[in-house]
Amino acid sequence: MGPDPFRSSDERAETPLTAAIMAGRWIRTAAVDDESGRRWRANPDPHGRAATPGGPASLHSASLHAASLHSGAAGIVLFFLELAAGTGHDAYLEDARAGARYLASTWRRQADASLHHGLAGVVLALTEAGWALGEERFESAALAAADRIVRSARGFDDGGIGWSGDVTLRGDGGVVLGLLRAAAALGVPAYEEMAVEAGRRIARLTAPRERPTECPALPAEAAPPGFLAGTAGTAFLLAHLYGATGEEAFLDAARRGAALVRAAGVLTGESAAVTDHLGYCSGSAGIARMFYELYRVSGDGGDLEWAKRLARGVRESGAPFRQTAGLWNVACQCCGTAGLIELYVGLWAATGEQEHLEFARRLADHLIGRATGYDGRGYRWYQAYRRHRPGEASADTGYLTGAAGIGAALLHLDAAGQADRPRRVILLPDNPFPPIPMPAVALRRPAG
Repeated sequence: MGPDPFRSSDERAETPLTAAIMAGRWIRTAAVDDESGRRWRANPDPHGRAATPGGPASLHSASLHAASLHSGAAGIVLFFLELAAGTGHDAYLEDARAGARYLASTWRRQADASLHHGLAGVVLALTEAGWALGEERFESAALAAADRIVRSARGFDDGGIGWSGDVTLRGDGGVVLGLLRAAAALGVPAYEEMAVEAGRRIARLTAPRERPTECPALPAEAAPPGFLAGTAGTAFLLAHLYGATGEEAFLDAARRGAALVRAAGVLTGESAAVTDHLGYCSGSAGIARMFYELYRVSGDGGDLEWAKRLARGVRESGAPFRQTAGLWNVACQCCGTAGLIELYVGLWAATGEQEHLEFARRLADHLIGRATGYDGRGYRWYQAYRRHRPGEASADTGYLTGAAGIGAALLHLDAAGQADRPRRVILLPDNPFPPIPMPAVALRRPAG
């Protein structure tokens, strides 16, 4: 797999970039190569347990998650593509290429169409790999997989179409986002047409129903206003569809959802909180994305102010520098500190307000400081991903749950502020912030 081009294994990383490199080193130790390509074990620690949904992983469950954006090869391919861009070292492209080969060889095994756990996430990774590596075979596989998603849509009794019937981002909402991204990246209008039609069904429904969260780390009461499995994420999707189509029905439905979220919020001075959780999946970091997306597509400054209020609420909570009910012993993108870094880098890129970037750097310092790397194998983060089992710690390789997503967040922070060499970063379809982490005014300013 090639040597790391940077520091020796006994040196402690001091910057977001070197920490991301060390995360990549550890992820490499989890690689499994076969005739299909390369996948990565979700949890290479023999004493740990993978942070994947559904309890102990059976062989069948492990196989399903091996390709996913959430905790498998799709997310890790994205990380290695970004690591190559951030370091300029092509060795990481070979990691991404081997993982993309696995995805191209195995996507037909996927019955789940969803973004985070299924085929839509695989399409995203193959599309990005095809673009970055210049290999048509990956783009062809992405097209074939996206075609499968379109063909697998089914009708419902209410006259609409979809896949699972779950309107949240964990279900059909995520598929819609994936198809919209694929339509733009692959140049296939039929994908957008299918996405919009499925979105119209979601918009016709009343406010998203309260339902137990599918994020295993969280109790059911945290779910209804949340992002991945709740109202905020569905409102984000509808606002995004309004931005893509200009159809007022989407904006109206998004506003209904946002009103429900606001009604659940607690204002304290200039800060706000909606749930006791601070993370991306069901708390402030995710809910702020919904308000920023509404601002992006409608220009209403009140929505941007709500995103900032939520960000202030996180800062005022004291997390992650002290553990709270809203941010316990967890580091990952889904529920932890890495997801907060994405929020603050994004807000800085959107507004140019320095306080957001400064706090993102403080978060990164804390995150790097809690990494484990004593054995020279690279950096990983042991965490109690399941909040209701706080004594059960694991270190995982995946994007939403482990080192790949933590490394990606650190790379996004590393890219921020480099006006002399701005670079595109790979943001997931549910991230509404600018894809170049740089305020527009900085891009217009002459370097030096």
